Amino acid sequence: MTESPVGRAQGGALLIVGATVISGLAGYAVTFAVFRLLGASDYKLFAIFWATLYLVVGALSGIQQEITRSTYPIEFGSRVRASRARNFAIAFAALLFVAIVATSPLWAKLVFARDAGDLVWPLAVGAAAYVLVATLAGSLYGVAQWRSIALLIVVDGLLRLVLVLGVFFFTRSVPLVAWAAALPFPMALLLLWRFIRGGFVGRSDIDVGYRKLTWNVARTVLASASTAILISGFPLLVGVAGRGSSSAYVGSLIFAITITRAPLIVTVMALQSFFLVRFRDHGRSPGTAIAIAVGVLVAIGLALAALAWWIGPAILAWVSGGHTTLGGGLLAVLVVSSALVGALTITGSGVLAQSGHFVYSLGWVAAAAVTVLLMAVPLGILERVEIALIIAPLVGLAVHGTWLAARRRAH
Repeated sequence: MTESPVGRAQGGALLIVGATVISGLAGYAVTFAVFRLLGASDYKLFAIFWATLYLVVGALSGIQQEITRSTYPIEFGSRVRASRARNFAIAFAALLFVAIVATSPLWAKLVFARDAGDLVWPLAVGAAAYVLVATLAGSLYGVAQWRSIALLIVVDGLLRLVLVLGVFFFTRSVPLVAWAAALPFPMALLLLWRFIRGGFVGRSDIDVGYRKLTWNVARTVLASASTAILISGFPLLVGVAGRGSSSAYVGSLIFAITITRAPLIVTVMALQSFFLVRFRDHGRSPGTAIAIAVGVLVAIGLALAALAWWIGPAILAWVSGGHTTLGGGLLAVLVVSSALVGALTITGSGVLAQSGHFVYSLGWVAAAAVTVLLMAVPLGILERVEIALIIAPLVGLAVHGTWLAARRRAH
């Protein structure tokens, strides 16, 4: 009996969630190991590198979203031209590498302060390699190669854990730990290419030319950069805003933000392309499906926030070796904010699935702009963090929600 498209989609979601859980646990282990072995002060420097790398990577995930949207299956051997997705990715990766290295004298010292010259190179290599990863993942999503996507997610996360722990056997050098965090992007490609290429090479194409692809990617990258400011790049804002505070305190705060927001956000972000495909194939008005997904996520977020308020401080003190003692109210706010960002990710997928590139970008850009503005308000660092993390995603949700409601009424 042939499996239905719905059954295949549900199976794909389970595979991706499972892979994301494994990769997420590996990421948690990396965070714990770095914090415990480097200490809060040196962890702050690594966390700023990590946030900078994933700010760039988060922006580049817009490539994956557009490649996913534009990729469709074809009969093997029926394509008569070279792969536009591949050519675009190689050119983009090369330009990005050169741009990061060439412009680093303008920003590296300001961002990293210490070891700036040594941290630019792993940043450039990791970012350029991720362009290729994002294009590959988008192509695989577009033709529903769920197993290959899950394998890519798992191998990337486990490689990072193995490399970081391996470095700590020999040194506590932050630049070398940074290399261990960046190298899994190209290494995962090299290790897996042989096994996954058969599922899409010569079997897929994109529905736009280079000019349209570049324009669409520019808009999705802009939105994804805004997404990254709210998520992976947020510790960078905390580091800048907290320069008047002790490095140990800011490092502890970044550690808490990272581990409490990650479970919901990482899971939903990993499913972003899955949601995009499901909403794209749902017809002209997938509003009900979007509302259900958002409702389920918010309910889960509120339940987890209650747990964070109750037992979060004790757990955080335990996993940090007693180095971090923050209140349950702050931890609950962090969890609620992760649910709101996850909801914004879902509505963004719904908007993009209906080719609403401008509104998709506008929602994320508005949320990011509000985040930056609120982090600059002359309040204490904790107050700025709490206000920015709640208000900013609500602004983005208002933009997406208004457009989706108007489109539904029109149909």
